[in-house]
Amino acid sequence: DPESCKKVRLSDVGWTDIQVTTGVASTLLPALGYEPEVTQLSVAVTFTALKENDIDVFLGNWMPTQTDALKPYTDEGSIEVINLNLEGAGFGPVVPNYVAEAGVKTLADLGPNAEKFGGKIYGIEAGSSGNKNLLALIEDPANNLQGYELVESSEAGMLTQAEQTMKEKGWVIFLGWTPHPIMGEMPITYLTGLEKAGFGEAKVYTVTRKGYASECPNAGAFFKNLKFNLSMENVMMDKVLKGENPNDVAKAWLKENPEAVTPWLKGVTTFDGGDAAAAVSAALAN
Repeated sequence: DPESCKKVRLSDVGWTDIQVTTGVASTLLPALGYEPEVTQLSVAVTFTALKENDIDVFLGNWMPTQTDALKPYTDEGSIEVINLNLEGAGFGPVVPNYVAEAGVKTLADLGPNAEKFGGKIYGIEAGSSGNKNLLALIEDPANNLQGYELVESSEAGMLTQAEQTMKEKGWVIFLGWTPHPIMGEMPITYLTGLEKAGFGEAKVYTVTRKGYASECPNAGAFFKNLKFNLSMENVMMDKVLKGENPNDVAKAWLKENPEAVTPWLKGVTTFDGGDAAAAVSAALAN
């Protein structure tokens, strides 16, 4: 790759899953001779930064929930989708299993039960695509959700509220997703029939600024190869949620699972054309 490709600018939106996947990339890139630079931005600002050539790569394009946010950029060609990096994920409003068993299984079941839920739907950070989708559902008169408000919070704040309410067998609805070591183990049920609102089964893609993979073909090949699965993300996310540094967690996981790196390095060299596998092995041995 040319010298201009040595620095790799990544966006991290602060979600635990993206912290660990970005941590994996940030661990492997220096081993290959690159210099990762990670900036924490919201999804909306990430897409703008990709368009304006301020960021190179984003590993957290959750679809279909980000469809409306991403479409203007892909339509004009300023952002390119280069890889499907995670399948089998889920994203959408969830309720405890005991609430689902009591009859709350779809959006239509929420309206008559606003009082039981305290009129609150708990989301994540302001400006996120998930929150915007929830707000659109609340504001649409056809959904009969006039008795609800969206409570915007951090991932940790939302989970704390949900866990406290569930301990007391209270009724709560919040934005859930998998992979997630806590939500993956929680007795929760996704509300059904919300595919048009961007919720349901999800896939996560890697997106780049326009022309990145052709300008930096070696780094581009690495990011096109970089794929994850639910189990590896859950293991790493659990440690991050317990307070460990994402990069440290990623390095420890890679040391324990060196075979995972092999497909990621197919057709990839170090920055200066050397043996990628040998360089990564040496870096992980330290």
